[in-house]
Amino acid sequence: MAQQHQPTRTTPTRRQRLAMKLINLAGWRVPPFPDVDRAIVVGGPHTSNWDGVIGLTAAVALGLNAHFLIKHSAFKGPLGWLLRKLGGIPVDRSRAGGVVGQAIETLRQSDRLILVVAPEGTRSNARQWKTGFHHIARQAGVPIVVTVADYGTRELRFPLVLQPTDDLEADLEQLYQCFASVTPKHPDKLSDPVRERFQARHRQ
Repeated sequence: MAQQHQPTRTTPTRRQRLAMKLINLAGWRVPPFPDVDRAIVVGGPHTSNWDGVIGLTAAVALGLNAHFLIKHSAFKGPLGWLLRKLGGIPVDRSRAGGVVGQAIETLRQSDRLILVVAPEGTRSNARQWKTGFHHIARQAGVPIVVTVADYGTRELRFPLVLQPTDDLEADLEQLYQCFASVTPKHPDKLSDPVRERFQARHRQ
């Protein structure tokens, strides 16, 4: 079931104002983030490297405690501190429970955490989505916030806050429709489930 959340407005910091100014100078608009302390943010459609640049800048502008999962070996060496600074969370795929189990544990232990995932897994023609994010959200008891980048209107939007259910396919369908409702940077690179619905909308 989708839940409605009203944003909590706080005074933005200097860093947030700078990030928002950069977004606006690029011609983009970003609304307030839904009023949730812990969530899985599902971003897309992912067809360009610019999607990540816009998303990360927006996260700073909105003051989100945003994080993303990276294999633990990437944190070894001089770049480890930078990855942590940028919000990286190290995960050990060989550990019991795997990535999903570690993500659930991290969310349960946090009072405020936004975990960002790209379910398409690639920016070019993914055949299907990775669904680990749904299992993480459901078992951690947190909502899924859908974030879409519309290159047609140059807006980053949050069209849906979904409390995941046991019906994975029904939940995914809602997410597919959200992704298909916007204009991506490169429509020819849409993931298969989104492309089908995107094309169907444009045939109407």
